[in-house]
Amino acid sequence: MLAEATTTELAKEHDAQGLAENRQVARRGGKVAGDARKAIEADTGKPVITSQNAVDLSTLISDIIEGADER
Repeated sequence: MLAEATTTELAKEHDAQGLAENRQVARRGGKVAGDARKAIEADTGKPVITSQNAVDLSTLISDIIEGADER
């Protein structure tokens, strides 16, 4: 979910046009999200995503995206 939200914001910020530009933005968004997850897991020693919190995380990210759209 973080990858999708990050990618959306990057695409808007950089005005990505066409498949090639959007592919680059998607890869950058995925890397940002992956790096964040790995850093959190390294710091806490626990997995970020579990089956128990995946649904809650999805709801949280959706709420954040909707809030950003309203600005």
